[in-house]
Amino acid sequence: MKKYFFALLFLGLLLSCSKDTPRNNNPYLPNYSFSVAINTNLPLYSGLNTPINPVFINEPNAGISGIIAMKISDTDYRAWEASCPNQYPSSCSTMAIDQGTNAKCSCENFSYSLFTGTGNANYTMKAYRVEIQGNILRIYN
Repeated sequence: MKKYFFALLFLGLLLSCSKDTPRNNNPYLPNYSFSVAINTNLPLYSGLNTPINPVFINEPNAGISGIIAMKISDTDYRAWEASCPNQYPSSCSTMAIDQGTNAKCSCENFSYSLFTGTGNANYTMKAYRVEIQGNILRIYN
């Protein structure tokens, strides 16, 4: 009897789980492999030495439409794709830094947190990995 109870309990737990596919498997943004090295000693990127100061990175091969990076602490940086996650890349889909710690889509006025990548639309911002090597940040997918 206990076996049946645990089997039913396990089956109930299994069926109650759901995927977060609408937020993680974004159909609008392709997964390009890239790696870009950013020297935070350069004047263009020196803002990345100050916490909570986002910087737009528009280097060749840096994401789809560029990268928005922000220092959180001495050991934590966040890097996000600059394309609006709720539409296909186009001339107006590149987000801009808005009110310090948010990014805003220029086409649809969706706003996203640069801390979490969440916003007021279906898909979250596409996150990139960041490695810290002294004054060099390696941002990659």
